[in-house]
Amino acid sequence: MASGNASLVTEFILLGLTQEPELQLPLFFLFLGIFVATVVGNIGLLVLIGLNPHLHTPMYYFLFNLSFIDLCYASVIMPKMLMGFVKKNNISYSECMAQLYFFAFFVIDECCVLTSMAYDRYVTICKPLLYKVIMSPQVCLLLMMGTYAMGFVGAMAHTGCMLRLTFCNGNIINHFMCDIPPLLHLSCTSTYINELVAFIVVGINVTVPSLTVFISYFLILSNILRIRSTEGRSKAFSICFSHIIAVSLLFGSSAFMYLKPFPARSLDQEKIYTVFYTIVAPMMNPFIYSLRNKDVHVALSKTLKRRVFS
Repeated sequence: MASGNASLVTEFILLGLTQEPELQLPLFFLFLGIFVATVVGNIGLLVLIGLNPHLHTPMYYFLFNLSFIDLCYASVIMPKMLMGFVKKNNISYSECMAQLYFFAFFVIDECCVLTSMAYDRYVTICKPLLYKVIMSPQVCLLLMMGTYAMGFVGAMAHTGCMLRLTFCNGNIINHFMCDIPPLLHLSCTSTYINELVAFIVVGINVTVPSLTVFISYFLILSNILRIRSTEGRSKAFSICFSHIIAVSLLFGSSAFMYLKPFPARSLDQEKIYTVFYTIVAPMMNPFIYSLRNKDVHVALSKTLKRRVFS
């Protein structure tokens, strides 16, 4: 890892979200509450979908995977972040690289799952008679296998490029996690390859899904406007509205983070963008997809009745 007389970094220090002492305790309880809500919300959806056969459909198959990814995603980032509010937050080099790998893996997975969900909504509304044929169990399985394969390849590319760098510009990471931009600031070797790989991988995993989602919802919208029934149109809008919010939250904040030149970045500003797609999105997704969802309400009611009367 080190070359010449460059020092070998074996440990990093995460500065955290803020250095203001008076904000540490309030932020700790705020983000602890967010973490608990994320865990409870996503585990709740996993249990509901698993226990209720009428939710064993393509839409909820993707939602099950989204909840699993969000749960893992939050568990990779938030425990270490919470520690930073109450004590000096050291992280070893190997732990830092592992966190970077799993962070990249799960965020790419989330982008791909949301794209599959947009396609599922398109088929539901625009091709209802062919839905069971197009969204067969085999197709859904292939989509999810492709999702995890994309996550694996992207995470390997990011982490592999990071492992080739020599860190000799200090070991203090101006962030609450091991993310690509703050790590590149500590490198004393050329980061050109890393920046190029980050731009390509993020470009593919943000631009392509964004275009797919945009086209899907453009076609959905044009189809909805042709629905004569007010009730049918309202139901179709309700199905899509929550998904658009989730997609905008993830793709918008990640595009602001990575699709701009690295030298022009403000690390303090990037922490805020990172909070949205690493912390807010995993917390919001289970509520976005369940609060206005009658199927989930029915499943929750049935599950609670079974537990009460069993």
